[in-house]
Amino acid sequence: MSSKGGKSRGGASAANAAAAEVAGNASAARHLQTRSAKAGLQFPVGRIHRYLKQRTQHNVRIGAKAAVYTSAVLEYLTAEVLELAGNASKDLRVKRITPRHLQLAIRGDEELDMLVRATIAGGGVLPFIHKALTANKGAPKKAGEQ
Repeated sequence: MSSKGGKSRGGASAANAAAAEVAGNASAARHLQTRSAKAGLQFPVGRIHRYLKQRTQHNVRIGAKAAVYTSAVLEYLTAEVLELAGNASKDLRVKRITPRHLQLAIRGDEELDMLVRATIAGGGVLPFIHKALTANKGAPKKAGEQ
């Protein structure tokens, strides 16, 4: 029996499961599945749950679904930014995503631009030339102008 209280992976049940797995009887071993795998996510639900609990004041309880939802939102936003940055890098015919590609992707999308109001180090600026500077210089002048 474990000397600590609460739910722990140590103790007799874990030792029995490890012994059964060593013996070749995989059906007797308990199949552990992460919360990320249960939710079908790549982002770590358990770690995000721990971070949420650490960052609250007055020891507020954080539900398990809050961590899953937060992980899903973060994963979606990351996938969206990486897809747009990958398109930007493909347009420039390179295979590596750089901060410049992230800058072009985020500033090129209206909603992501509103969300990410931070300076991206090494991102540069968006290409922009004012219309007055690109006026047609060889255009014929009016009769009264010299």
